[in-house]
Amino acid sequence: MFQLEQSVTFEQVIKNSRFAAIALSVASEEEAKSAITEHGFADANHNCWAWRIGATYRFSDDGEPSGTAGKPILAAIDGQSLDQALVIVTRWFGGILLGSGGLVRAYGGTAAACLRAATMVEVKPTIAARVSFEFSDLARMKARLLAVNELAITEEQFTATGADLVLRVPEAEIETVSRLISDLTSGRAELKLA
Repeated sequence: MFQLEQSVTFEQVIKNSRFAAIALSVASEEEAKSAITEHGFADANHNCWAWRIGATYRFSDDGEPSGTAGKPILAAIDGQSLDQALVIVTRWFGGILLGSGGLVRAYGGTAAACLRAATMVEVKPTIAARVSFEFSDLARMKARLLAVNELAITEEQFTATGADLVLRVPEAEIETVSRLISDLTSGRAELKLA
């Protein structure tokens, strides 16, 4: 899965109609709605868009024939394996009808070209987990945990006998980290998924 590193724009003219796309990173539905309002053009004929955040997605044809704009934009997002992404494609009508197939190609193609120009970063799925260590194990275990690629300690709370840690563990490393904790503490500590 990938995310946009920064916003990117792309523009092209197809049979006298001007198509302008912007791709943005969004973390929530509210953020997507706000960006759609902010980046839409009042003087344009259509501001079509699609976004995906995890398993949730939405799209709009904004007055174009059903299925000719929003779905092709979403297909461009999914084609790049993007998450937390919004693409808005704006059309200023140039006087020549494109037909359904032409609209699908124009909107989907403009979105895809915009995304191809974007810088993306790979995002590996992580799982929240908790673990409690006694003081005698704490320093050594923190060092070993932080040696695991892309593992993060997001919270540390001290107790009377040690500390409780909240971790973001790469999904692919859950079993390895769980075994590491159990082995190095002789079973005194156990990884618990949050």
